[in-house]
Amino acid sequence: MSSNALALFLSVALLAASDHARPNASLRVGRIDLLADSSAAVRTVMRFHDAVRNGNTAAVKKLIASDLRVLEGGEVENRAQYLSNHLPADIEFAKAVRSESRVVSYTRQGSVAWLVSTSTATRKFNGRDINSVGAELMILSRTEKGWQIRAIHWSSARR
Repeated sequence: MSSNALALFLSVALLAASDHARPNASLRVGRIDLLADSSAAVRTVMRFHDAVRNGNTAAVKKLIASDLRVLEGGEVENRAQYLSNHLPADIEFAKAVRSESRVVSYTRQGSVAWLVSTSTATRKFNGRDINSVGAELMILSRTEKGWQIRAIHWSSARR
């Protein structure tokens, strides 16, 4: 696990724990351990980013839901469009450009969770200087396969 991924995981684990950490409060609802379940949702997002960075399209396919929607640059893509059009460019960019991410918030209600993070990206890419800030919203749902990403919204601007 990269130091960036570890920092993301620890930040969200602390956020999740703080939401439920009251004296004598249970971290279980029925058979669900809330802290472990929340950590699993966050790990899904981390695995997605790691898979993109490593060019592992098979892993990306396992982490995104069949009804995925990706919003970026005023466009909306479904799963097939993302996999064929957008993902190859995301892989190329992620391999070439250094990015630092920070979790802003994590919320889980039942079998739905959403994670908001910000990022900065710097380096040269395709002959141009990259120096940008970004925001990401990931919406996940818990399925029989575990947590899956249902929607992604990315926005970025020059710094």
